Amino acid sequence: MKTLQDLGNLKGKRVLVRADFNVPLNGTTITDDGRIRAALPTIKNLKDQGAKVIVMAHLGRPKGKVVPELSLAPVAKRLGELLGIEVPLAKDTYGEDAQAKVTAMNDGDVILLENVRFNPEETSKDDAERAAYAKKIAALGDVFVSDGFGVVHRAQGSDYDVAADLPSAAGLLVQKEVEALSKGTENPERPYTVVLGGSKVSDKLGVIENLLNKADRLVIGGGMVFTFLKAQGYEVGSSLLEEDQVDKVKGYIETAKSRGVELVFPTDIVVNKSFPAGDAAIDPQVVPADAIPSDMMGLDIGPDSCKLFHDKIVDSKTVVWNGPMGVFEVPQFAEGTRAVAQGMIDATKAGAFTIVGGGDSASAVRNLGFPEDGFSHISTGGGASLEFLEGKELPGLKVLE
Repeated sequence: MKTLQDLGNLKGKRVLVRADFNVPLNGTTITDDGRIRAALPTIKNLKDQGAKVIVMAHLGRPKGKVVPELSLAPVAKRLGELLGIEVPLAKDTYGEDAQAKVTAMNDGDVILLENVRFNPEETSKDDAERAAYAKKIAALGDVFVSDGFGVVHRAQGSDYDVAADLPSAAGLLVQKEVEALSKGTENPERPYTVVLGGSKVSDKLGVIENLLNKADRLVIGGGMVFTFLKAQGYEVGSSLLEEDQVDKVKGYIETAKSRGVELVFPTDIVVNKSFPAGDAAIDPQVVPADAIPSDMMGLDIGPDSCKLFHDKIVDSKTVVWNGPMGVFEVPQFAEGTRAVAQGMIDATKAGAFTIVGGGDSASAVRNLGFPEDGFSHISTGGGASLEFLEGKELPGLKVLE
């Protein structure tokens, strides 16, 4: 994979940078700027070289239409604050305003193009349509830097196709992500533990299948655990359950046994009458994992499981974590996720290599107030991290080879 160094001196060059600025918003307020901060090293490097830095990104799923609420205006403002300069926002991705703003740039300037997903061609399945659109973007730049790890698992116009039109390389963030995830999956120091959570087991099927060949231990929590409990014949009440995956999960349990992979499940569960939304009453109770009442819903792992999961993580040399253990946004159901995060930090202090696999896990770490430097690596790409762990070929990386 080509890196920034392979592009040589970029002074005076127009450098198109694909970043991942898909940040959570509350109105026009960014509630977690982690992805913007993760892009700073590459942008600063190019700026300091005297390049004209043209950044592009997406926000949300506007489905090819201009949706004012998904404008990158708040991102341009925050990026400018972090860089200590004004970052103008073009009103379009490759049209008249983008062209005018690029023409007006001086060496070391940074601008941001409007949401690439306002263009229907960005995510088109028609290769020719996407390629023609990418050429319009490529005309704005001299070289291309791919630094949005969160989108490299998709063949999209602004990363995959633009890379085919210009001299291209991975940015510092993508390079760091690939090095960290490779270290965590290729010849990892053992014991190698993978902690999986999140709502659906179907989202993690490929990961589980791949890791049953690699990991020493799988620790499973979150909404997906109830499909595993059901596969063992336990009552799961009104907890999240994917009935159509029960047989597949039974197969995974058998495969793990035959391969000597330790499967760690919660021994107790925090339950509530219903999902905590709106005016729903919150009255948490702790019950054994094999005795969830039929009218209750599991929303977190219990206190005994918190200690169990923490200790299993600390007893590891390499740990990859993807997915929260419960509804961590609600304080009463955040303790499982908190215990895993603390276990990761304690393992790091003891010399383990720890990876937080992006998405909700990264948000949980920040929202629960854990120091980001307490982990070896926090990934910026949820889906991309998962597909990397599955061992899949990622188009946005392949095109940089």
